[in-house]
Amino acid sequence: MSLWLCLRFPQLPLQCQTLSETQPIVVLARQRVLRANDCAASLGVREGMAAATVRALAGGEPLLLLTRDQDAEQRCLQQLCCWAYGITPALHPWRGDSLQLEVGGCLALFHGLEALLQTVHRGIQLRGYRVEAGLAPTPKAAWLLSFGTEGLATGGTEGWQEQLNTLPLSLLDDFPNEVAALHRAGLQQLGDLLALPEAALGRRCGKAMIHWLRQMLGRETDLQPDYRPPGHFSDQHWFGYEVKTTAELRPAVQQLLQALCGFLRQTQLQTEEIEWQLLAVDRQTQCLQVRSSSRHSDWENWYQLTQLQLDRLQLRTGIEGLTLECHQLLTGRSASIDLFSPHNQREPMQALLDRLRNRLGLQAILNIGCRDEHLPELALQVSSEATARAPSGQPSGQPCGQRPFWLLPEPQPVRQQQGLLHWQGPLQLVAGPERIEDNWWQEPVSRDYYIARGSRGQYYWLFHDRLRRQWYVHGLFA
Repeated sequence: MSLWLCLRFPQLPLQCQTLSETQPIVVLARQRVLRANDCAASLGVREGMAAATVRALAGGEPLLLLTRDQDAEQRCLQQLCCWAYGITPALHPWRGDSLQLEVGGCLALFHGLEALLQTVHRGIQLRGYRVEAGLAPTPKAAWLLSFGTEGLATGGTEGWQEQLNTLPLSLLDDFPNEVAALHRAGLQQLGDLLALPEAALGRRCGKAMIHWLRQMLGRETDLQPDYRPPGHFSDQHWFGYEVKTTAELRPAVQQLLQALCGFLRQTQLQTEEIEWQLLAVDRQTQCLQVRSSSRHSDWENWYQLTQLQLDRLQLRTGIEGLTLECHQLLTGRSASIDLFSPHNQREPMQALLDRLRNRLGLQAILNIGCRDEHLPELALQVSSEATARAPSGQPSGQPCGQRPFWLLPEPQPVRQQQGLLHWQGPLQLVAGPERIEDNWWQEPVSRDYYIARGSRGQYYWLFHDRLRRQWYVHGLFA
């Protein structure tokens, strides 16, 4: 049987803009109070009051009046959808301030309803939202029951129809004219309405209301399009106070990274780059770009890289909010694991390079790689890009062991004495030649390359310039 959990966020218009409870804050819509925080409510501010009345109640006390920001509400609701997608893939936003989660299909995953509700409770508590919830076999019934509970529901669905009967008819605000007519007829609760014959109720209230009630009771299918994850990730944390040191950011950083990496795992995606936005009390924003040389979804790795940048960051002013953005979502790759590798193997080189780049900056670490060029001195490239190709020491198609990785800045001439080659001692040719001819359109080059061994066992890479008839040492083997 289907089981729906409705999470309704009654204070969303207020909490999407600020979580501060230190002063009276009121959100206005058409110059009327839409929502007020506890400080404002203690002054007597109530929903529906005019803005002038609110100012009079505040007297000389500092008061913050905000205009409703529906775009911010939808952004917060989308962030909540990203989080809830880790609980169930069957969910959708509802009425602009609620989430509908079908949890009946994932009870086995969480080992029961109670454990699932505890997971939901922890997730919402970390985000600082007030929530009212309802459980029922249909989404509309769950939404109605959320008005009959305070906080997150902890029980089952036994007696849900009896609970519906006690709810006021005024909750059916999609049908204000019909509800007003029913009130005039003496009907006050939903149970009074459901006790009437459906045919008589249809003549009085119309087909639309009958259809809504039948969906609420599960007599008709209530189909809604499921939520689909977006093409980017965005989540936000408001502190509710002024943060003055980067050390105070760490718990929020960890929470947001766990949310991101949970989202990545659920969608089978990975990323190589994230962006932090530090929202200051003066409405200015500081941005931090954190990059990795490999795509992954490991929140601990991203946490370490973020900390390296935060440690050298100077806050210009106090911070009241933190945003994590990830626009680069890539198809996930499984890490190759060596069956016979020891469990205590050392840190991978790429992880070390990532930490150095994020501590010292991208330009501080250079990658040495190769490109397809015939002339060895042109085949080596140095780049600060983290994605540069790993060095192989030679152009493609050449055996790796036949060329040294390090070349001399300039080829050094080799002298000949009594038919032998000398460079820091006598040299003996042990392999070669390998002929390279190139650059005929500018300055022709024709060389025969050899591997030579010195008197102390050192191996050199040298060539004979066929045009100048001269020998040179070009590189040293390790």
